[in-house]
Amino acid sequence: MSKKTLYVHFASKDAIIMAAIEAFAHGLRTEVEAILAQRRITFAEKLRAFAEAVAVRLGRLHPEFLTELLEFAPHIHRHLEQVRSQNMARIFGRFVEAGQLSGTIRDDVSPVFAGEFYMHAMQGMMNGATLARLKLTPTKTFDQALQIFYAGLLTPKGQKEYEKSFPR
Repeated sequence: MSKKTLYVHFASKDAIIMAAIEAFAHGLRTEVEAILAQRRITFAEKLRAFAEAVAVRLGRLHPEFLTELLEFAPHIHRHLEQVRSQNMARIFGRFVEAGQLSGTIRDDVSPVFAGEFYMHAMQGMMNGATLARLKLTPTKTFDQALQIFYAGLLTPKGQKEYEKSFPR
């Protein structure tokens, strides 16, 4: 595709990046809803499918991109953080609700609180400086955070299912 064709649809490079961020977020939300709608798989299998979907998407994201975005386009970085915040809180809240309905996540946990908690933790982890300091990719960071997060939420039944789907 030529630059001329791109600029017929987008006013600037910034607009292209913003549209890519929105498309990434929308695609992930759509995929999550499809995973959660599957009735024939366990909650842990849904969680595994979600983790794999995110791993594929985050595998395309390089920590250097996040660092450069913060340095050279802070307004886009702020937009990315805002979209990430909205998505994470919503998605993880939905997973907590689904886990509670299946009896694999404790009922005493607020899905809204759990979603916000995870979102705030990940906002700190998914920045270029943190990833570089820990020598982790976004995919590895997400996977480790998922393990820590769900370990405290699961019922004994949920822990057994989780261990089957996420062997160490």
